[in-house]
Amino acid sequence: MTYTFDEYEERCRFDAFCKVVLRHEVIDYFRELNRQRKKEIQFSALSQHEIGKLCTVDEYPSDSTVFSAYGYTLHIQSERIANAFASLPEQEQKILILRYVPELADGEIGGFVGMSRSAVQRHRTKALSKLRKNLESKGVRT
Repeated sequence: MTYTFDEYEERCRFDAFCKVVLRHEVIDYFRELNRQRKKEIQFSALSQHEIGKLCTVDEYPSDSTVFSAYGYTLHIQSERIANAFASLPEQEQKILILRYVPELADGEIGGFVGMSRSAVQRHRTKALSKLRKNLESKGVRT
């Protein structure tokens, strides 16, 4: 196959153009690798706190025990804590739910349950003390 001088020159220009394009593609590729190396780190270099941010845990209603009072619900996932909470009298359960779910003050809780603020405080303190004793007797640290 023979080429004229113009055809040969055209092929050489096209060949040179292709080489320039490929050279710049290689340069871009290595620049991108360099950028990635600067931004990325190995999992082994991450702290436990950072690794904890990378995962998620699915929570299902069936995984917890539900207690409710006056339209507020308390979900307890630990079976031991749920059993200890269930062993409390119903009125004390309601007081604790109102205290820790909507975070009501003792006076506001008294309005729901029909007690004075000081009576609510005594019941709440007594309930928390019972919970603590119950959990400590079962080996749960409080």
